[in-house]
Amino acid sequence: MTTPATAVPSSSVLATAVPTTDDSGADRRYVLTLGCPDQTGIVARISSFLAEIGGWITEAAYHSDEDSGWFFTRQAVRADTVTIPLDEVRARFADIAAEWGPQTEWKVTDTGEEKSVVLLVSKESHCLTDLLGRADRGELPATVSAVIGNHPDLGELTERFGVPFHHVRFTGPDGKSGARAKRAAFDRVEEIVDSHTPDAVVLARFMQILPPELCEAWAGRAINIHHSFLPSFIGARPYHQAFARGVKLIGATCHYVTADLDAGPIIEQDVTRIDHSDSVRDMVRQGRDIETLVLARGLRWHLEDRVLVHGRKTVVFS
Repeated sequence: MTTPATAVPSSSVLATAVPTTDDSGADRRYVLTLGCPDQTGIVARISSFLAEIGGWITEAAYHSDEDSGWFFTRQAVRADTVTIPLDEVRARFADIAAEWGPQTEWKVTDTGEEKSVVLLVSKESHCLTDLLGRADRGELPATVSAVIGNHPDLGELTERFGVPFHHVRFTGPDGKSGARAKRAAFDRVEEIVDSHTPDAVVLARFMQILPPELCEAWAGRAINIHHSFLPSFIGARPYHQAFARGVKLIGATCHYVTADLDAGPIIEQDVTRIDHSDSVRDMVRQGRDIETLVLARGLRWHLEDRVLVHGRKTVVFS
């Protein structure tokens, strides 16, 4: 059984990154990210390799984690200075990475290759509005390919930016949200998402819990945002709970989605101070502001390959 998705008609222009510089020329980068067991000579080996292929390094960041014994790096080079094709760059670096053991994780990406994002939403619009606006202004290095909602409320807003909106019902014919209806709905969500092969699947205040199989399928790509009160104030009306307790800080957490609810590797966090004069409405407004900023930063860093995951932690070369 498949739950039908209702697509809201849209114009032919998607909310897309409009770069202020030309990624086909001097601003195009090849980005190398790597994590491996720490040892002597890694930086020298990478630097020598990049020099051998003519790579003009524009960014170089490193971190050695003493607790885990793991080394992390992100290197960006001008693509127009590299003297061999990208496929050959990857093939030659694979031989080098093998020297550091089978646990080594690495990739080389091309900023000239367009990236794609799919947004999952419910009824709250603040994160959706912010991300659509940023993409439309060229502030995100990706195209928003589609928005999927378990309610139709945000379809009109999405259409204003020329992005297809798919309403997937999470209720059955009887209007109830049972296990069978939810399973069928997530099957349809998966079908739509995977048709775009996105680089990120963003839960932009999507009030449904991803099933474990989707957490696994989209591991390292599914990104969530939530308020910072967890685990203290669980469930509905968290700001009302926090107000009753007289909290002094509110904030937001952006993290990768895992089967452990709201416990995936953290990408970004931020907080703002409040005091006794702030009402619940004030707290909600400030909470929304900080959620939009934290999610936008986290998504951008993910798309720019600045986030390296190791176990339950991340290293972010922001």
